[in-house]
Amino acid sequence: MKHIFNAYENINNTARNDSDCPRVVLPEEIFFTISIVGVLENLIVLLAVFKNKNLQAPMYFFICSLAISDMLGSLYKILENTLIILRNVGYLKLRGSFETTADDIIDSLFILSLLGSIFSLSVIAADRYITIFHALQYHSIVTMRRTVVVLAVIWMFCTGSGITMVIFSHHVPTVITFTSLFPLMLVFILCLYVHMFLLARSHARKIPTLPRANMKGAITLTILLGVFIFCWAPFVLHVLLMTFCPSNPYCACYMSLFQVNGMLIMCNAVIDPFIYAFRSPELRDAFKKMIFCSRYR
Repeated sequence: MKHIFNAYENINNTARNDSDCPRVVLPEEIFFTISIVGVLENLIVLLAVFKNKNLQAPMYFFICSLAISDMLGSLYKILENTLIILRNVGYLKLRGSFETTADDIIDSLFILSLLGSIFSLSVIAADRYITIFHALQYHSIVTMRRTVVVLAVIWMFCTGSGITMVIFSHHVPTVITFTSLFPLMLVFILCLYVHMFLLARSHARKIPTLPRANMKGAITLTILLGVFIFCWAPFVLHVLLMTFCPSNPYCACYMSLFQVNGMLIMCNAVIDPFIYAFRSPELRDAFKKMIFCSRYR
């Protein structure tokens, strides 16, 4: 993201020298390959849900929302690499109006990916909570109409927030707002988790047949959340350090891993579909039918 990360290129040379940490540079081909794989995998997830009526349920629609977020993160890197290639071969003027506009759009996709992931994981957590503790009323509480409305509100909010953050990305309050959403949503999910697992056993005694399947969904969410934190937290920390201590040698040392942190974000989009397939027999069967369709005819 040029607006947010230009400061990284201007880190004080003294800080870099004092840190004794050379900048880690990864080949762009690695980013491009991982991004292509991420887009294709999540596209398969979306197609699997929309082509199979038995998967068209609120839970899978929430998973689709997370898949879209992952796909946007991968698409961001593909478009960024394409923009760099066009600029290097002379088709785009350096810092020209078109490049600036295109870069703003690409940056919005990146922020949209993070915000979409945060809110998608949050709504999946809420869905699992209702499934476990209000199992008998679940279908009357979580209807398809409410699911569509919730997802529409989430994505409208994320889109508006992404555009606003790009416009005001040079301001420190914007960076603080951007990075604070990450821990705030995690606190919400973790609080939900604590309550969920503390009451799970007592709930299991009341309805012994439902919780096992429902707890499996909660465990799947736990895995998704763990992967999300592992892949995104280093980047969020990078933004904070870059904003508040760019000249500190220790901060500069950590920021030398910028491209590694970026690769972790791309890996998130590749890992999530494997988690869906491993944890959900229904999605796994749908994937098999799509990939090996000739065997099922």
